[in-house]
Amino acid sequence: MSTESSPLLSYRLFRVAGEAEMPGATQEEAPLVVGVGGLASGGPHHDPARQLSTFFGVVVPTVLSMFSIVVFMRIGFVVGHAGFLQSLLMLVVAYLIISLTVLSVCAISTNGAVQAGGAYFMISRTLGPEFGGSIGLMFFLANVCACGVYVLGLVEAILDVFGANGAESPGAKALPQGYLYSFLYGSLILLLCLVVCLVGAQIYSKAAFFIFLVVNIVLVTIFASFFAVSPREVVVSRDGNQSSDAYFTGFNISTLRDNMYAKYSRDYTTTNMMSFATVFAVMFNGCTGIMAGSNMSGELKNASSSIPKGTIIALVYTFVIYFLLFFMTSFTCQRKLLTGDYGFFRAINIWPPFVLIGIYAASLSASMSNLIGASRILHALAKDDLFGIVLAPAKRVSKGGNPWVAVLYTWALVQLVLLVGKLNTIAGIVTVFYLVAYAAVDLACLALEWASAPNFRPTFQLFSWHTCLLGIVSCLVMMFLISPAGASGSLGLMLLLLGFIHLRSAASSWGYISQALIFHQVRKYLLLLDIRKDHVKFWRPQILLMVANPRGGSQLIKFINHLKKGGLFVLGHVEIGDLDTMPSDPIQAHYNFWLSLVDKLNVKAFVDLTLSPSVRQGTQHLLRITGLGGMKPNTLVLGFYDSCVPEDYFLQDPAFSQARENDEFGVDLTALQAHFPPVREGESQRALSPAEYVAIISDAIKMHKNVCLARYFHLLEKELPSSSAKRRVEGYYIDVWPLNLLRPDTPTYVDICSLFLLQMACILTMVSSWKAARLRLFLCVESGDLGWVGKEEKLKELLTKLRIKAAIKTVTWDQVVALQGHQQADGEPGGNEGPAAGAAPLPQAPPGKEGREAFLNAATFRVTDEYLASVNGLLLRQGGQTAVRFLYLPRPPADTSQYRRYLEQLEILTTGLGPTLLIHGLTPVTCTEL
Repeated sequence: MSTESSPLLSYRLFRVAGEAEMPGATQEEAPLVVGVGGLASGGPHHDPARQLSTFFGVVVPTVLSMFSIVVFMRIGFVVGHAGFLQSLLMLVVAYLIISLTVLSVCAISTNGAVQAGGAYFMISRTLGPEFGGSIGLMFFLANVCACGVYVLGLVEAILDVFGANGAESPGAKALPQGYLYSFLYGSLILLLCLVVCLVGAQIYSKAAFFIFLVVNIVLVTIFASFFAVSPREVVVSRDGNQSSDAYFTGFNISTLRDNMYAKYSRDYTTTNMMSFATVFAVMFNGCTGIMAGSNMSGELKNASSSIPKGTIIALVYTFVIYFLLFFMTSFTCQRKLLTGDYGFFRAINIWPPFVLIGIYAASLSASMSNLIGASRILHALAKDDLFGIVLAPAKRVSKGGNPWVAVLYTWALVQLVLLVGKLNTIAGIVTVFYLVAYAAVDLACLALEWASAPNFRPTFQLFSWHTCLLGIVSCLVMMFLISPAGASGSLGLMLLLLGFIHLRSAASSWGYISQALIFHQVRKYLLLLDIRKDHVKFWRPQILLMVANPRGGSQLIKFINHLKKGGLFVLGHVEIGDLDTMPSDPIQAHYNFWLSLVDKLNVKAFVDLTLSPSVRQGTQHLLRITGLGGMKPNTLVLGFYDSCVPEDYFLQDPAFSQARENDEFGVDLTALQAHFPPVREGESQRALSPAEYVAIISDAIKMHKNVCLARYFHLLEKELPSSSAKRRVEGYYIDVWPLNLLRPDTPTYVDICSLFLLQMACILTMVSSWKAARLRLFLCVESGDLGWVGKEEKLKELLTKLRIKAAIKTVTWDQVVALQGHQQADGEPGGNEGPAAGAAPLPQAPPGKEGREAFLNAATFRVTDEYLASVNGLLLRQGGQTAVRFLYLPRPPADTSQYRRYLEQLEILTTGLGPTLLIHGLTPVTCTEL
């Protein structure tokens, strides 16, 4: 547990270089700013894996990934079909979409230290392991498939020039062709990539930089060729047939005019008719490499600075190159040349092999970039242990920090991709997978922005929730534009992976953005929940259940969970103690055990614990301070105070005996069992006296809280609720006795308390597992009472108005009333006809409301034990199987010396009744209006 001397900051922040260690510093007296890398004595200690700068680690791989083979082989395709204006529109829209994602990447990466894993790390640490793991795996597979696509593209480009053709004499075209030969060539190229990636990020960055130079030199030659090469006729060869009416015109205004507008035709490679959507999809495929630099986050010296700077530089540079190529191509090349030969750059270059070298270099660099990027994502997934033993070996790294096992895993999967051969269909799905990852990054940034967390303060400020939301929408639109089936499949796969990881993964220590968002929204809605606007027709029970020991009270906890009807349910517990005599508050460490208990009981409840010198004071504290705003308890539920020895529920429920060793938050079953003491035995000492127990009831009523006393709920069926619960309660009754049985001559059945009883019983019948139980309402009459029919009709009318389905059962209780010593007459107190033995004569009620209430209250406690036993027998004699009884709870006496007698009377009244709720309601809860 942290103390005032604990480190204030411990989240990947570094001490100032050269700062001396604090002499004699202990673990608790650690420096205020610490970091994962730490410091060596006298100077900084660098992670050996973090050696790449912004240029080598981000700019170079991102530029090469965004160029790939598209810059050499698809410029003519786009301009030829879409024309210059629509090509420029496509370019702007494509870069606008990816720029929105780049803004989100920059914001997240500058909000804290970024570890290995790139996009996966950003998504998982923001949206949680479920989203991060599912999208991270899809991003990994996208990189694997993309690597295979680029390798096979390179093989096809090589065979295009050097592949042997039976119709021609052998010479330069000496490489044999065929499926197995293509697989062999692809495997050799992939092996070269593997060797480079196994050596490490340093050799990869050097190889990538060399390829970067080659590609840029080739681009320089292409730009130079537009000026240096004279107009010429270009021979377009297709299927052995030659056509010679395509021209490179040089800079010609008429050529630009002809290429200005779109003229869609059939693609000669697929014979499909092109449209804006299909051409745009091809164009967009060349812009999906923006995460190549982010994937290297584990090798960057300063990822938080390098990722935003490098990615933005790469984005601007590639946009300028694409724009210039579109413009110069539209100005110098006839449309027939552009649509007839997508590799026309070779025909117009000052030295045609330059373009071939550029194509081969760009394809090779894209292959290496995807291979090493995928391995870093896989390594991050393995370290987070989201997929268990399958990825466990991928955690291993070399002494230099290179995850060589993850590289081998990735290489093996790419080899499987190469077996497929042609990947035209997979290529579209790869782009869709990339877009899912981009949308997830935008979603992560949007969630952080909407959560308004104080710790989200990125140094990069050029973003807002509008850009994040627009980025998400743009990515989703592009997904379905490129491949509707692939988009649907990718979203389905993401949901499956999300569910799998949610079921098997433990809770993370990364923080849950969902919690921040929920807090943000709940706070706003709580402020809108105005208690001054409460209305009786929207009343619902908000219950504080006091629990001494959940070992004996779990059945009651589960039952009260049924009664809450979507209202607040709080488990309250009082620890006896004085904070002045303790070094720290012991309550805080107990919350995890109680919350784990709530999880295992599968109830929707909050937990509130307090430390107090007595249970009574602690209950007062909880009644006053539990809840917030309009969500505060209006009903207190207490277990009954008797000598009954409770059963240990933990020994009966498999959730406490056959559960996993640890729950999601690290509370193991042994610790949970040990935290809650064994159930009390017989006459063992209790934490409160009978007088204090009744005083708690009196306090709650004074605080205008409804009170429920629950007895014998350990006898309730142990499995409720369950799939068969509804069948089990068929044939059972829920009995309601709305009369104050301790004072049978009270004026009416229909007072606030009796209606509260009826409402609570009705709520229980609304629960799915209790719907099969039937509600019975008992009307007690004397044989000489001629008005009982009218009383029954009034009750029926009341039930109809309240929309409550209940059977009214009339019970004669002459023998019971005789023991009380007086008769009922038309609902008014009758005269005394000879008190029972041992009972004092009852005086008449004095005038006035207050005098009458005091009289009734005092008269209640003059009833004899014989009368109470007779009432108890009357309750037991009612036919049918009763699941729960609801009884009227009278107000405790004003005289505190009568508290013990009050409790004795309640005990006699309810002895042997089975699960029983004694309820005293103070607030109107029923409404007959619409």
